Amino acid sequence: MNTLDQLDPILQNKQATIDAALQLFDALEPVSLAFMIGRWRGSEISTHHPMDGLLAASNWYGKEFIDPETVHPLLFLDGQNRIFKVAPDLNAMKMSLNLPFFKHDAMRPVIRLMTSLSQTEASQARLRMMEYRGKVSATMIYDNLPINDSFKKVDDNTVMGVMDFKLVPQPFFFMLQRD
Repeated sequence: MNTLDQLDPILQNKQATIDAALQLFDALEPVSLAFMIGRWRGSEISTHHPMDGLLAASNWYGKEFIDPETVHPLLFLDGQNRIFKVAPDLNAMKMSLNLPFFKHDAMRPVIRLMTSLSQTEASQARLRMMEYRGKVSATMIYDNLPINDSFKKVDDNTVMGVMDFKLVPQPFFFMLQRD
């Protein structure tokens, strides 16, 4: 089975086993820093990670890469579908990972309120070429979190991302579509 055949069911269903997602990620082509510049719309790939559903519940939009030193890793939509930038918070991440009820529909207004209170215009990450799983590719490094997001090319307007979070051994998978 080739890479595109593996990708289609994952894109259609937005879910995969960890092994299938890693196998697909490993088969994809690395990307350069320049390739990542721009704003990207994100979607989660469910692999039974503790974060599955959390970004969707908070109205996550995606990421924006201005240049290698200026990155907005968390873009969200407000009630009027306007995009705003958020400063990531380690304590909020730990709390949401340990309290899965935050993913339920009834909690969406609370999550969205908490997210809106963390708005910022300041860059919260940077891009570097780094090795992950044996290949060097563009990687986003959060300024204040022990997290790296590595990216691989699906096509000219799509990348697959893997979040490597030091506090959670299982990788979190997502897709980014260029705006």
